[in-house]
Amino acid sequence: MTNRHTGPTVVERSRPLTIQHAKELQHYGTVARLPIALDASVCRASIDNLNQLLADTMTLRDMYKKHHWQVSGPTFYQLHLLFDKHFNEQGQLVDAIAERIQSLGGVSIAMAHDVAEMTLIPRPPRGREEVAVQLSRLLHAHEIVLKEARAMARQAAEAGDDGTNDLLVSDVIRANELQVWFIGEHLVDTPLVGHE
Repeated sequence: MTNRHTGPTVVERSRPLTIQHAKELQHYGTVARLPIALDASVCRASIDNLNQLLADTMTLRDMYKKHHWQVSGPTFYQLHLLFDKHFNEQGQLVDAIAERIQSLGGVSIAMAHDVAEMTLIPRPPRGREEVAVQLSRLLHAHEIVLKEARAMARQAAEAGDDGTNDLLVSDVIRANELQVWFIGEHLVDTPLVGHE
């Protein structure tokens, strides 16, 4: 008679090591020298500026998602879609800014608690707000980002950091200006129907 196997067969194989600890490869606030033909002090200044901009851009991005979920009223559908579109565009800026920081030899901030500590944008309440307040908050946040991006672009240009200047002018400033236009037009006081 043949012996039948009654239990599962356990096979020893490689398993993932799930809990590992090691020293950081690079501490936040340090600059790793890369052969990009920029002085370390120029890289350091751009990294510091870009990390501040990154914190504010991440905050603005997340405000768009908050308002996307919490918007209400007669313009719900249009704003729900617009806020999500702007959220995705801000997400692309977040990635571009963080990658520029890394390419300069820095370490980009990444975690929510770091963003909350660094951002210059006032924190909105957890609850829902009226549409006009949501829009005003977004415009104020854009203005903070644009003001700092313009100053940082000038500083990068003066220091010869053309890559950072290009990112700030071509991507950050232009995208934020366009979003300000789209959001600002929702606050213009015009009647829904014409007057005679």
